[in-house]
Amino acid sequence: MNDYVAKKIEFDFPVDGNASKPVWSEVTWSHPFVNMATGERPEYETRCAILWSEKRLYVAFQAEEPNIQASLTKRDSLIFLENDLELFIDGIDAYYELELNALNTLYEVFFIWRDSFPNLVRYPAEIFDIQDPEVYTFGGDYDRTGETFWVGTHPRGTRWAFKNFDMPGLETAVHLEGTLNDPESLDAGWSAEISIPWESLRALAHGRNLPPIPGDSWRMFLGRFQKKFVDGIEVVPHPASSLRSHGVYDTHLPEEWSVISFEA
Repeated sequence: MNDYVAKKIEFDFPVDGNASKPVWSEVTWSHPFVNMATGERPEYETRCAILWSEKRLYVAFQAEEPNIQASLTKRDSLIFLENDLELFIDGIDAYYELELNALNTLYEVFFIWRDSFPNLVRYPAEIFDIQDPEVYTFGGDYDRTGETFWVGTHPRGTRWAFKNFDMPGLETAVHLEGTLNDPESLDAGWSAEISIPWESLRALAHGRNLPPIPGDSWRMFLGRFQKKFVDGIEVVPHPASSLRSHGVYDTHLPEEWSVISFEA
């Protein structure tokens, strides 16, 4: 069952973060995101929309937020430690993670399941070198305790996490409907746009058409992490919402991500 149908466009456009411009006003936006673990309605509303052309994939978010906040400015900081929007794209034996905050600071990681590595055709060594000091092993979110400490609980075990990866041709932008980091200002929220060349997703295609053809589908995680305080104490881990609930607090479950179908 599809969670969202992405419509094709016959042109490409630059991203500026404004999700209210004409190209997005003519598409069907998703239903509001739900709590990633419970499926309940979160405190603030988030929606997404997806378009595609022969050359590029386009994703937009609209996030309600009465007090827009962001402080991290260094690329590949742990953006999920503050309010963020997230896109993951599944590649069957690998997947890509992108996070951004309201300053448009990016965090990117390319994950390859260890049971499918090495594959020098799909994952060339000059790009995916496990000797690089910015490459780690990864077992999953908040599930490594006791006997599962090293490997997590996913049936496939651990992944190689290439934190040194930068998606070629990636374009992102944000647009604020309010004032950043001003607690005295009541804000409407912020929006974001992401644009990725299909050719740059070659390592994730796993035999699928690039660009897609109508009827093709890919799994993606579209989500948001939002700081919350109760009686002045920060709730940890931060509440997470997504297009589709996973039933558990773990973003790294590709089999639970939303099914995005591509139509003309």
